[in-house]
Amino acid sequence: MEYVTLSNGVKMPVLGYGTFTISNEETERCVTDAIHVGYRSIDTAQAYYNEEGVGNAVHKAIEAGTVKREELFLTTKIWVANAGYEKAKASIEESLQKLQTDYIDLLFVHQPYNDYYGTWRAMEEAYKEGKAKAIGVSNFYADRYLDLASFAEIKPMVNQLETHVFQQQKTIRPYLDKFGTQIEAWAPFAKGEKNLFSHPVLTEIGAKYGKNAGQTALRFMIQSGIVVIPKSTHKERMAENLNVFDFVLTEDEMKQIEGMDEGSNIFMDHENPAHIENFFSRFGIM
Repeated sequence: MEYVTLSNGVKMPVLGYGTFTISNEETERCVTDAIHVGYRSIDTAQAYYNEEGVGNAVHKAIEAGTVKREELFLTTKIWVANAGYEKAKASIEESLQKLQTDYIDLLFVHQPYNDYYGTWRAMEEAYKEGKAKAIGVSNFYADRYLDLASFAEIKPMVNQLETHVFQQQKTIRPYLDKFGTQIEAWAPFAKGEKNLFSHPVLTEIGAKYGKNAGQTALRFMIQSGIVVIPKSTHKERMAENLNVFDFVLTEDEMKQIEGMDEGSNIFMDHENPAHIENFFSRFGIM
């Protein structure tokens, strides 16, 4: 495994396991498989409703001696409905209980809505108390990210954004660098959209190394300094996604994949009022 060092000195694996849309019951099995395959970074969220599944898998793996707690990197996110200092503070305690741990390695504000400043103060407090080893934001695009990063006491250490070969987040990255914030990709496979798994650029480059399009996409992002959290419910695919550290793309190959960037999100446009209104309605937070 390769690591990045966050602004506070915490080491974070460059490749982790994502659990979005996996049911709580299935999550326990999937995270158990992921740990056995070799993943040490696990990403969940309050809004995924599977923190308990992650906690059960992690607890059993530690009890069995498969892994030590300090070898794991657990991430969770505070949901919009839990925004504000008091609610966020209570939700952090609840997440710690569900994850069966004394600390969270990386704690996020999940979305830049509601009282995210109050949420951030609760997270800063948790960080100072050792309940969170690092804190960051998720889905904070330039305006909201710069708002928080410019005025908060503790700057976000990570920003998790929709990032893949078709949306490489080139515009925001200089500002993340300015405040020492690591970029992390959700949906690194673009959920298979735009024929990513059969894209000719990715398949042709990958064939030179005996890799498929997905592995090539992950390697590109890792070499671009992006942390990735691919998701799969199949153990064989989990292992395949982890097998991207035995080859290095050339400068020309990197430029070819850089040329695939379309500069726009596929799944949600945080600057489109209609998208935001639909988001609020879909999750019952209006």
